Amino acid sequence: MEIIPKELKRLKVKAEIIPVGCIGVCCFEPLVDIKKPGRPRICYAQVNPKKLNKILKEYLVRDNPLPELALGSLGEKTIDGIPLLFEHPMLKPQVRVVLKNCGIINPEKIEHYLAQDGFIGLNKALSIKPEEVIDEVKISGLRGRGGAGFPTGQKWEFARKSPGKQKYLICNADEGDPGAFMDRSVLEGDPFAVLEGMVIAGYAIGANQGYIYCRAEYPLAIKRLKIAMEQMEKHNLLGDNILGSGYSFHLKIKEGAGAFVCGEETALIASIEGKRGMPRQRPPFPAQSGLFGNPTNINNVETFANVSHILREGGKWFAQFGTEKSKGTKTFALTGKVKRTGLIEVPMGIKLKDIIFGIGGGILGDKKFKAAQTGGPSGGCIPAEYLDLAIDYERLAEVGSIMGSGGLVIM
Repeated sequence: MEIIPKELKRLKVKAEIIPVGCIGVCCFEPLVDIKKPGRPRICYAQVNPKKLNKILKEYLVRDNPLPELALGSLGEKTIDGIPLLFEHPMLKPQVRVVLKNCGIINPEKIEHYLAQDGFIGLNKALSIKPEEVIDEVKISGLRGRGGAGFPTGQKWEFARKSPGKQKYLICNADEGDPGAFMDRSVLEGDPFAVLEGMVIAGYAIGANQGYIYCRAEYPLAIKRLKIAMEQMEKHNLLGDNILGSGYSFHLKIKEGAGAFVCGEETALIASIEGKRGMPRQRPPFPAQSGLFGNPTNINNVETFANVSHILREGGKWFAQFGTEKSKGTKTFALTGKVKRTGLIEVPMGIKLKDIIFGIGGGILGDKKFKAAQTGGPSGGCIPAEYLDLAIDYERLAEVGSIMGSGGLVIM
């Protein structure tokens, strides 16, 4: 980022530099996109200082887009034989719901999020009863994306019906599984979607105060969350009397110290309360007695990011993806001995082999696949004999593993 302004100045080219989040193709980074007036946006891969100098000089000065260096173009049209980026073998099989805006918009500008239909879901939610919001989430079949996959609508209903004047909502962004970077990437690439989902959830359960528990090792995610919260408050999308609805919701960020155990919801609650982050026995469940002894609902980053889309498009739209019992999509951090590593989002029920050999391009060095580890330390290893396994909550449990938050380490 530091080199680009210097090169533009040297070439006497005026251009706006826009930061974006991770689009997911981590194996091709560093990425630089260039958008010229009237032309599609072109993505260049594995850009180093020497290559950057050549790209800027040839395309911005001489109008030569250098197709041989381009990974793909973003938009509906190709240019000079450069293929569409989302036709790339790593991206084409994916269904991007949570990752829809990641790598596309400037995550520090609310105008960019609004241009992508942002806050339509919130506006719709505030126009109906909280119980109707919960019903829509139930129709979607959304299950918690951070662990055991408990039905989100049912979890919200428990919190809503739990007696108590003060209720809390918590976003668990304490991502501790080895090789996992889904939450960080979503918070860095599309923080507004997560925050919109939280406001919707707060309205649904009757909470006026929320917390985002994010580990301090994610400084960019925290920075962009703070920027997004400030901009939402200025636009009356967070704080008192949101959009004139009479509903108020306030948010605080709690930075965690990185303890793995604080990913467990009761340990996380203890940490927010200023206590040692230690799990406690249940019952009572957080929906009955959680933060400061009050009814509390906890979901993770990906779960909240899905909510804004569900309220905008409808529960039936979301339920069209996935399997009978595992609806929607799932993000995975695809890492390990695979040719194409990165952040991916696939429909529930996709076969393991289609992730490894399709999206991932196969094993490094064309060696033999041994196993895939899912679910972090609490999960398990899936051996080669299960390559045809459909990835959803039920099938993973049958072979002795879990979905977890979405870490997928290939061996």
